[in-house]
Amino acid sequence: MREAAEEKFLTAEEFSELPDENLKQELVSGYVVSEPVPGFRHGLVLMRLGTILSEFVRSRSLGVVPGADSGFILARSPDTVRGPDVSFVTKERFEALGAIPGYFPGPPDLAAEVLSPGDRPATLRGKVADYLASGTRLVWILDPEKRRVTVHRTVLSPRTLEAEDILEGEDVLPGFRVKVSDFFEI
Repeated sequence: MREAAEEKFLTAEEFSELPDENLKQELVSGYVVSEPVPGFRHGLVLMRLGTILSEFVRSRSLGVVPGADSGFILARSPDTVRGPDVSFVTKERFEALGAIPGYFPGPPDLAAEVLSPGDRPATLRGKVADYLASGTRLVWILDPEKRRVTVHRTVLSPRTLEAEDILEGEDVLPGFRVKVSDFFEI
């Protein structure tokens, strides 16, 4: 009788050693998940969001807004490493860890994803669930096509804001207020 081979999951450390294949890759429950590099419009919205958020955070010394290539270890055994398009980590959490050579060991306080035309709803729900289950307090999903933002505090009760609505940072980014359409004015 032949025994089934034990399945080998990648760790975050092994994942970080993989060669760059010019794809956006994340580690989900020990498996590498690849997506094509997002398009030009995605990049424009991402930078607009990153600029607005970074200026707000820096002007109030609230923490850091790392670039889109930054990874966060959301789970261990098996490991999950996600790289949100834009994120925020509080000053207290960032300073407690000092210089981090690899992935951030924990979730961002805010994770924001900009939809691409090829994004599948199930994949997006998985990302939101991973962020929230790991302790991310607020998740924003920006939809450039429909010019709206979906706000997640829980998986089951998102709130959708249209172009004329105001997006607030709530308790994660107190005082942050921006009109949704500002993210899409390019």
